[in-house]
Amino acid sequence: MRVGIGGVVVGSLLIAQAVGCQPPNGPAPASPQPAALTGAVRAEPVARGLEHPWALAFLPDGRMLVTERPGRLRVVSADGRVSPPVTGVPAVAARGQGGLLDVALDPAFDRTRLVYLSFADPGPDGTAGTAVARGRLSDDATALADVQVLYRQAPKVRGAGHYGSRLVFGRDGMLYVTQGDRQGYREQAQDLGSLLGKIVRLTPDGSVPRDNPFVGRAGARPEIWSYGHRNAQAAALDPATGALYTVEHGARGGDELNRPEKGKNYGWPVITYGVDYSGARIGEGAAKEGMEQPVYYWDPVIAPSGATFYTGDAIPGWAGSLLVGSLGKGALVRLELRDGKVTREERHALGVGRVRDVQQGPDGFVYVVTDEDDGQVVRVRPAR
Repeated sequence: MRVGIGGVVVGSLLIAQAVGCQPPNGPAPASPQPAALTGAVRAEPVARGLEHPWALAFLPDGRMLVTERPGRLRVVSADGRVSPPVTGVPAVAARGQGGLLDVALDPAFDRTRLVYLSFADPGPDGTAGTAVARGRLSDDATALADVQVLYRQAPKVRGAGHYGSRLVFGRDGMLYVTQGDRQGYREQAQDLGSLLGKIVRLTPDGSVPRDNPFVGRAGARPEIWSYGHRNAQAAALDPATGALYTVEHGARGGDELNRPEKGKNYGWPVITYGVDYSGARIGEGAAKEGMEQPVYYWDPVIAPSGATFYTGDAIPGWAGSLLVGSLGKGALVRLELRDGKVTREERHALGVGRVRDVQQGPDGFVYVVTDEDDGQVVRVRPAR
């Protein structure tokens, strides 16, 4: 049974209507009543003229690093000035969903000035794969030096979709990298000898941690942390618990919020709450022994991309919420969680286009980038 949450529209706030669902073997779904309003928000453009911006990360001085999918890294000031491209960025396969993707700062950036980038790494004969590089940002933030590619997905395949590609540093100091199934290769998400459709866990220098779940297992890639993922384009660390959460695209239906754990199988493409774009059934149903259920799922989809846990107080009532961008609805989706379960969902229609990434700024407001030809950095703040 799929039970969602009732819906109303108030100002910029669209409360989820019969979409967000707990899996059937989980606790009772949220009450089918509209949630109490926490107040409307408004979206303020900060910078324009970016070509398909994909991700942003705040520097300690309040400026932003912003990736553009065609292969450029920019610095955006608090007042919206956009720098020339930062030099030293690796070459990318900029086609389809591929290109320069996520950006993350080293946890010790103040000391190391290391910046991590994920991207579609070009291979022979039109192939490509998700890769991660790092470089040292110059003091004037105009160049990356000592750039090294730390990780390359294998195998590299043809096609231009489903790179996944969010970067998250865990409390354990390790780097978690989400990767898609590359769209035409879904069966490889279940193959431990392939890195497609996996989350990998690496040390900050790209080596394999000795306590990864498949280290020493014949036929399995030691980088793998969890598997059976379709295309996780949102990931965030819960600051209260240290748990990693990912949000991944379904096909028609079945976008999923997951909490990936060591060595576990999240089911794709054997189990899913969605169907293929043709309407055909995928896999064996919605559940199977030995495969994990999502924490929460959406049907119809929200097309998720970018996520962060909000820890500020500049937007009243939002502290502790997981914020997820929506490509399909141009909205910011707010989830409240309790004991690892979603207890409430809100949707804030921003009216700014496809929301590709979501981050909290040092001022306590929320910042998003829009994946458009003329993309923007947008600040989200209370309407009053």
